Amino acid sequence: MFHVEGGLSKSSSVFPYFMLVAFEAGSPLRAFILLLLYPFICLVGEELGLKIMVFVSFVGIKADSFIIGRAVLPKFFLEDVGYEGFDIVMRCGRKIGVSDLPRVMVDGYLRHFLGIEVVVGRELKVVGGCFVGLMEEKKTSEVVVDKILREEQKEHEVIGFGSLNKSFDQHFLSHCKEVYLVSEAEKKTWQILPRNKYPKPLIFHDGRLAFRPTPLATLAMFIWFPFGFILFLIRTILGLLLPYKLSVPILSLTGMRGITVVKPKSFTSELNSEEKTKGTLYVCNHRSLFDPILARSLAVMKPLTAVTYSLSRVCELISPIKTVRLTRNREQDFNLMEKLLSEGDLVICPEGTTCREPYLLRFSPMFAELTDSIVPMATNTQVSMFYPTTASGFKCLDPFFLLMNPIVNITFRVLEKLPESLTCRHGGKSKFEVANHVQAQIAKALDFECTSLTRKDKYIFLAGCARGIVLEV
Repeated sequence: MFHVEGGLSKSSSVFPYFMLVAFEAGSPLRAFILLLLYPFICLVGEELGLKIMVFVSFVGIKADSFIIGRAVLPKFFLEDVGYEGFDIVMRCGRKIGVSDLPRVMVDGYLRHFLGIEVVVGRELKVVGGCFVGLMEEKKTSEVVVDKILREEQKEHEVIGFGSLNKSFDQHFLSHCKEVYLVSEAEKKTWQILPRNKYPKPLIFHDGRLAFRPTPLATLAMFIWFPFGFILFLIRTILGLLLPYKLSVPILSLTGMRGITVVKPKSFTSELNSEEKTKGTLYVCNHRSLFDPILARSLAVMKPLTAVTYSLSRVCELISPIKTVRLTRNREQDFNLMEKLLSEGDLVICPEGTTCREPYLLRFSPMFAELTDSIVPMATNTQVSMFYPTTASGFKCLDPFFLLMNPIVNITFRVLEKLPESLTCRHGGKSKFEVANHVQAQIAKALDFECTSLTRKDKYIFLAGCARGIVLEV
């Protein structure tokens, strides 16, 4: 039995997790109020401070639509897990995690990603389907633990693990034959748990914030907001009004830096070829909704048409290239893309949705039947403050959040055109073989891992039905 905040987390501060709830499930205004209250929270003591953060973060939020605990918080919890504490916990058999935080905040992270069998946290009170911002008293958790350990102690000895500085209730410790406590000084020497040690890989997560919202980092974000809005306007105007060859170096001066385009030797001759009766199909992985636009601006440097599923009207309005919406009807989409290819070059992202982590989702094989003139493109977009895409937020804000970032690092790599022997029409390969080969080539160029997961798996996971999703490399 271990204390989650005291025995597993390297940091002793829980403020960032409540800030994530306030910002992602609530609004920037709610997050700003929580930030203003932070000095007072530090002065009133641990328990009362916790209750204030719970109230500000949760009051009025609908309980049945609260997905932050499984879609946003796990990433930040995992990035704060101490390797040494994790190793101690994982050596035991059946594990019980005890947390002072509301159970809805830690349950998804502990159960799905760390495989903790039992999670004991404080329940939030719900009235009319909404959280009222009040927690049940600790005695409720004590009753739950008593019931669990009454059965466990018949067969097993209970070992307790926590921190000297984080209260691990004496009631819980009374059940333990042995107790191990670490000090804050010891925890400062811990290493962060490496990604390759996660019991289950972190592939999907949601939310807008790309940084850990500590008090100082959150203050910096709110100070940046007006400057970020001005930067958004400047970058948008530059991208729309200036020629591509001129706008790219100027945008680099505004913080959209690290733009690297690596082209194969045959790329230039391929672009200048006039023997083609059909356009080239550029196949790109999907890191943000702006990948097709960036492909035109940074890599190909010639007219392109992009096909999309869910690009917002705002993105379409400010897009410097032609965008065409797909219907997710296979026959209609195939005919539409075939028509667009007969008119010119086309860029497509066959993953069907974005993935933020270093993984590639399964490529839809439909593109392989369109043409044999296929050029894979590998892209990686890294942001410093805000993610430009979200599954649960407003898509119309995607360009705003992307261009508000102080720093945006973009890497594009144009790979060799697919040889005829690896195509469907001339090479006799199946569409699945072609799609898997293109996926593997892009993954190799980016040093990412291939998975068999799809867009459907992503949205099922973010909706909370994570069972049965297995990473296949």
